[in-house]
Amino acid sequence: MTIENLSSQKSFGGWHKQYSHVSERLGCAMRFAIYLPPQASSGQKVPVLYWLSGLTCTDENFMQKAGAHRMAAELGVAIVAPDTSPRGDDVADDEGYDLGQGAGFYVNATEPPWNRHYQMYDYVLNELPALIESVFPVSDRRSLAGHSMGGHGALVLALRNPERFRSVSAFSPISHPVNCPWGRKAFSAYLGPDETVWQSYDASLLMRDAKHPVPALVDQGEADNFLDEQLKPEALEAAAEASGYPLELRRHEGYDHSYYFIASFIDEHLRFHARHLNH
Repeated sequence: MTIENLSSQKSFGGWHKQYSHVSERLGCAMRFAIYLPPQASSGQKVPVLYWLSGLTCTDENFMQKAGAHRMAAELGVAIVAPDTSPRGDDVADDEGYDLGQGAGFYVNATEPPWNRHYQMYDYVLNELPALIESVFPVSDRRSLAGHSMGGHGALVLALRNPERFRSVSAFSPISHPVNCPWGRKAFSAYLGPDETVWQSYDASLLMRDAKHPVPALVDQGEADNFLDEQLKPEALEAAAEASGYPLELRRHEGYDHSYYFIASFIDEHLRFHARHLNH
C-alpha cells in the first residue's frame, strides 16, 4: 500500500508525521497523523493508541491541541489519529456540521448516497491498523481513545471487538446516540429508519450486554454545553452498573467540551492505556 508523507516534525525526541493514502474501503484519499515516540527509532516495536476525534475535526486537532506527545514519548506509546470521515469532491456531504464530511460517526453506512464512502467503522477497525502495522515500527497491541463523536466511536469499536483492543477511554463521549439529536440525525441518514439497526452503534446498549469487557475510562466535564441533551453519561453509568462492566467514569466540575479539558487529563489517559498495553 502506497502512502505519501505530507509533513514531519520532531517532538519530544520522537516524530509527528502526517500521511495521505488511498483507502480501498472508503474509496477516496484519506489523511492520518502518527506520533512515533523515541523508542520507535531504536528498533523497538511500540504499542499504538488510536485517537478518534469529534465533529468538524480532522487528524490535526488532537495532535496540535492535546499536548499528548510528551507523555507518549515517556511511556513509549505511538498515537495514530485518522480523519473523522471520508472527504473529496465526489464524497457525499451535507450543509450541517453534524452530518457528512467531518461527521462520519465511525459507522458503516448502509443508505445511499452515504454507503458509497462512509465506512469508517471498517476503516478504523481493519484497514488503518493493517496499514500502520505494515509500515511503521509498531506492534499489534492496540488501544482506543476519542472525544465526543470520537468517544462514541472508540467505545463502540472496543465494545464490539474486545479481542482487538487492550483498553478504551473517552472524553465527553456521545454515550447514548440512539436517544440524542446528534445520533438520531446521523443514524437516520447513514443507517436508515430501522432503529434496531442503530443499536449496534450505541455504547450504552453495548455496555449493558457486554460479555468480554475491555477496561474503560471516561472523563466528563460538568460545564459541558452538550452534557444533558447530547452526551448522556448517565446512560453509560447505568449500563455499566447493570452488567458489572469495569468502567471508571469521572465527572469534573467547571470543565467544558473543549481541548482545554482534554489537555488537562490526557496524561492520565495515556498512563491508563500504557498499563494495559504493556501488561
